[in-house]
Amino acid sequence: MPNTPPASDAQRLVSLDVFRGITIAGMVLVNNPGTWQSIYWPLRHAEWHGWTPTDLVFPFFLFIVGVAIPLAFGNRVERGGSKRDLYMKVIKRTLIIFGIGLFLNAFPYFGLSDLRIPGVLQRIAVCYFFASIIFLNTRVAAQIAITIGLLLFYCILLSFVAAPGYAAGDLTKEGSLPSFVDRVVFGPNHVWAQAKVYDPEGLLSTIPALATAMLGVLTGHWLRTEKTRYEKAAGIFVAGAVCIALGWAWNSFFPINKALWTSSYVLFSGGLALQFLGLCYWLIDIKGYRRWAKPFEVFGMNAIALYVGAGLMAELFGVIRVQGVPLGAWIYRNAFASWASPVNASLAFAIAFVLVWLGLMWILYRRRIFIKV
Repeated sequence: MPNTPPASDAQRLVSLDVFRGITIAGMVLVNNPGTWQSIYWPLRHAEWHGWTPTDLVFPFFLFIVGVAIPLAFGNRVERGGSKRDLYMKVIKRTLIIFGIGLFLNAFPYFGLSDLRIPGVLQRIAVCYFFASIIFLNTRVAAQIAITIGLLLFYCILLSFVAAPGYAAGDLTKEGSLPSFVDRVVFGPNHVWAQAKVYDPEGLLSTIPALATAMLGVLTGHWLRTEKTRYEKAAGIFVAGAVCIALGWAWNSFFPINKALWTSSYVLFSGGLALQFLGLCYWLIDIKGYRRWAKPFEVFGMNAIALYVGAGLMAELFGVIRVQGVPLGAWIYRNAFASWASPVNASLAFAIAFVLVWLGLMWILYRRRIFIKV
């Protein structure tokens, strides 16, 4: 039996849905511990330079967004479809995703004086927009050049342009150029409240984040070729290994840093995303081992609904009070901390939170309800 997937398989890869589902489940898990004071280290972000498994979640998601662009638009572009229709689709989707991100930041009080403007969905929207425009107007060679150019430009910018009052190449929380730009553009009341001096989804660091999405676009091109499935998997694994090695080498003088989204971080996390996608593709689309992946497929088919719903629930857990304490803290204390150590109770709460949403998403999946934007 030939290993080249049919056209429909190229448009919707189960392995990509599963990868998306694992990633969004990981995002919900790390965002909702029972208590932020007791968390296992893999579920924490790195303090600044360096990385933990949690620091891979967001770049994985941006990478997946990029992979989906050629799979969604490729056939229509090759058939000579109207680019105007595609542009309108891209613009509409960008505005909806960005608007949902602002809504989540504003919920539940909707105070404009301290509304955080950057955010996860806002960055996804911006990267999706520019990656789509680049895909629709350039060929693969140009897309490779743009990706490399973004990484080199950002590295040079942060290495040789100083924020006022700080030295060139300062990569501290206060002194880095992206931190300064966020403070000037957004002000201290419209960036991440826990930091005030920078935003992990800030303006300047969206430049290399776009490169993460472009790595996904290039991977999407590869998946649409006439190569056999085994050749595609091999190519993904090799490209992933190369990116990891380059990112790790770059780390020695431009450190891996999620908050700054450094160029080394783009290559390192992108390489790991390639390896993870390659593993899912090999297990699911080549070997046909799908039963283990069903829960993640369910998550992946309704990722935006899961992210928004879980975010709203988490906010309500902090607003609604029971016996004088927030509902989330009350549930954690009475249902989990009563029988487990703080760190295990915190993890159990997070897992239970994910399982509740798995049940809700499974209902939508069984009814063939898929919420798209």
